[in-house]
Amino acid sequence: MKTMKRTAKDSPKVSKWVRILIPTLLIGVWFAVGGIGGPYFGKIGDVASNDQSTFLPASAESTKVNEELKKFQDSSTIPAIIVFSDDSAALDAQVITAITKATAPLADISGAESVSPPIVAEDEKAALVVVNMKSDTDYKEFSAEIRSDLDDANLSVQYQLSGPVGFLSDLGKAFSGIDGILLLVALSVVFIILIIVYRSPVLPFLVLITSMFALCAAILTVYYLAAADIITLNGQVQGILFILVIGAATDYALLFVARYREELERHEKTYQALLTSWKRSFEPIVAAGGTVIAGLLCLLLSDLTSNKALGPVGAIGIAFAILAALTLLPSLLLMWGRKAFWPRAPRFNNTSAEKKQGIWQKTAGFVSRRARPIWIITTFVLLVCSLGLLQLKADGVPQSEFVLGASQARDGQKIIDAHFPGGSGTPTYIIVPENELDETVTRLTEDTGVASVSAKADNSPSGTLPLGTEELPYPFRQATIKTVDGELLLEVTLNDAADSEAAQATIERLRTSLHEVDESIRIGGTAAVQLDTNTSAEHDRAVVIPAVLIVITLILMALLRSILAPLILLATTMLSFAATLGISALVFNGIFNFPGADPSVVLYGFIFLVALGIDYNIFLMTRVREESKKHGTRKGVQIGLVATGGVITSAGIVLAATFAALAVIPILFLAQLAFIVSLGVLIDTIIIRSLLVPAIAHDIGDKIWWPSKIRRK
Repeated sequence: MKTMKRTAKDSPKVSKWVRILIPTLLIGVWFAVGGIGGPYFGKIGDVASNDQSTFLPASAESTKVNEELKKFQDSSTIPAIIVFSDDSAALDAQVITAITKATAPLADISGAESVSPPIVAEDEKAALVVVNMKSDTDYKEFSAEIRSDLDDANLSVQYQLSGPVGFLSDLGKAFSGIDGILLLVALSVVFIILIIVYRSPVLPFLVLITSMFALCAAILTVYYLAAADIITLNGQVQGILFILVIGAATDYALLFVARYREELERHEKTYQALLTSWKRSFEPIVAAGGTVIAGLLCLLLSDLTSNKALGPVGAIGIAFAILAALTLLPSLLLMWGRKAFWPRAPRFNNTSAEKKQGIWQKTAGFVSRRARPIWIITTFVLLVCSLGLLQLKADGVPQSEFVLGASQARDGQKIIDAHFPGGSGTPTYIIVPENELDETVTRLTEDTGVASVSAKADNSPSGTLPLGTEELPYPFRQATIKTVDGELLLEVTLNDAADSEAAQATIERLRTSLHEVDESIRIGGTAAVQLDTNTSAEHDRAVVIPAVLIVITLILMALLRSILAPLILLATTMLSFAATLGISALVFNGIFNFPGADPSVVLYGFIFLVALGIDYNIFLMTRVREESKKHGTRKGVQIGLVATGGVITSAGIVLAATFAALAVIPILFLAQLAFIVSLGVLIDTIIIRSLLVPAIAHDIGDKIWWPSKIRRK
């Protein structure tokens, strides 16, 4: 069959003024957006929160307790626990006096609600002081002032800042590299890959400018939405936004540039080549981006606000990536003309793109000759890799394990575990009806996970009244339990660290036991927050994943005008995802020795791998469908694979490298997500899109478009 050749005569003609005016206006608008949005790179962290309790749904029991604490306390506080220790000797009276002198002035720090006297361990080798910080205080400045004052005191013993404030401080330090090192690493990696791909000094800059201006627009929009409390932003969502926009915008730019290069060989006028490539790139880019947006917006079904926030934040980023790739990039390319590809500028020679040779021509030939063995063997290998899923531990990790590397808060918690009940300083709060106090205290003291019980009290030297003891110490005998609306507040110290699995198991037991006493009893506090967070994350997986699959399937059916093809594409992507998780589980457990994984890692990995993995199948199959109308499906598979092989592989490598940059932030969640997405994207790009999908499509032939039929031109 003869190939129809396109000439300049077949191309649309546009007025010179229009060709100059529209690109100039678009470039001007984007540069204005970049100028306004650029400074917000350093400001967006000001509207982000890393407090885990702020991301729980209103229906969670611990959320209700956090709200109701206000009626028992003058203000909401978060404890900072300062741990002093000396393993070589007991802390004598002189040292305790020095600690008291050094910590008493901490009450004058802005945001401090109260400071406890030193609490000495039974073995006298450690002491702790609890500084309650008002919840609306900047924890970074608060932590810095505590450390500065204690350093100036020159104590003879070591100290560690631990507790919830300490962990927030460590998280803040870990996330501090998002605005600088993360962005620098991501852009550097992308730039190096683009130089290798294009072998041009100009094109990489045009693509990166497109990505950066898309990111500026996204950050500007997200900042004001977060400042208006329309969305809740945290450090990990912020980091993912940076990576997602850079990776997606670069991918869409690669696809557009590849099509533009083809059309430059078919058209003498650059604007004619640009218009044709824009028309032919519009559908796959919008469809690919729309699929990702739809998948991200399914996160709005989440219970966890942190997951829910990623939906609109990520969707905004992808929308600007699409917009920049279809407006700013074409304008810049038109301004540069063929010189953008220097020193390998494509020449107008009125020939078809089918002349391409090389590795993709050989791959297409191999697939056409061995289609059935290829997809059977590939499927079997991926299924074997999926068996590693049985080793995946994604049921949550202690807060102390969130930060990779050095963590003063984690070191302090280890000292607390060694010398005190693990929950010291971070009490579990229980709101109890006044008439059920005795039965509640009895059940609490009988539980092996409970170290002590006290009640919020009036006329008490410490603000609480010890319960469950036969005789109260003298200072407490005149105290009375504080009641509000017929309820009282108990503060329970657990034997295990508040962020541990053992503490969460205790919370589950206590909720079961105390709800038998009265359904209205509510349990909150750090351990309860962790438990409710993990429970909500598991709920989100069960709800969001099926929703994403349904939405993406419907989009693919509309795009490919087929039922069978989308189901096959989705099945291959799910197989890739399962294999990725299987390999990741073995690496996390056997090589990195990670303590486990957050349940949300699986959900985020699914969203990105399925949505972005489908992107590459969309790029491939839309081209295959286009060519199938001319040559039939089997020939269309070969032409489509050759035409898109280079650009999709480049896009996959760019996206994998971009997500890998997340690993520079020393947060367990981001390190695991970086590995999962990077590995999964490479599997999608190299195996699924290059071998499995083309082999299946070639083996099935025209029937893959069922129930529609390809009408060959």
